[in-house]
Amino acid sequence: MSPGPARGRTTGGDGGSGRRGPVRRWQLVRAGSDAVPASTRRFMARARQRRVRAALPWAVAAGVVALVGLIAWTVLGTGLFGVREVRVDGGELVTPVQVRNAAAVPDGAPLARVDLEAAARRIGRLPAVERATVTRDWPDALVVTVTERTAAAAVPHDGRFEVIDVTGVVFRSLPEQPTGLPLVRVAEPGPADPGTRAALEVLAALTPRLRAELADVTVEGLARITLRLRGGREVVWGDATQGEDKARVATALLDRDADRIDVSVPDVVTFR
Repeated sequence: MSPGPARGRTTGGDGGSGRRGPVRRWQLVRAGSDAVPASTRRFMARARQRRVRAALPWAVAAGVVALVGLIAWTVLGTGLFGVREVRVDGGELVTPVQVRNAAAVPDGAPLARVDLEAAARRIGRLPAVERATVTRDWPDALVVTVTERTAAAAVPHDGRFEVIDVTGVVFRSLPEQPTGLPLVRVAEPGPADPGTRAALEVLAALTPRLRAELADVTVEGLARITLRLRGGREVVWGDATQGEDKARVATALLDRDADRIDVSVPDVVTFR
């Protein structure tokens, strides 16, 4: 019995060779818009819109943050808005150079980073300055407004005349007695000196007539204050208490023919 043809083998074709099946060739073809249903296209469009709307706030926020960061870096971290000028208003006893040196703000320092209160405190340490304020004037200037101390009296001291304000602060030293200021004679003028404070209390209590007649206030002790008037007369004041009563009584007695008026106890006045 002769063997038959092997299973699974395909014969045929030219020359008895094996026959091959048809070769499939694939080709990509772009589908037309009408290949996608309209409902699907609408769904996809709405989905894209939702994604854009969801991302838009984040994109705007990121842009704002970037812009703010750029502005902050420009203002705070560069010299583009740096200090180029320090203007001084209100200074007569202090010069603009003294104020600028006391402010100690470097040229070109970012204007936004200047500590205004610290600069004002430094300027306030100048003896003649009672207070100072510092403000920014964009884009490149500081404005310093100075309030200077007001003279209240002059104190003869070590051959000069020390000018003090109402708190006793010495802020000027002059070689000659300044006109228009009463003299106060104390050992050590200053705001911490009890004699200086007592003399200033007495000055504040004087009537206009007493002040016009005053030559000086001498403080030999806190209970030994004397007013020396023009013409050589004296008013024994005692301590600095009851100043208004003492001033009223002393003024009433100025027309008396007396070289010495004692108002240290205003209810019991003596004079000679």
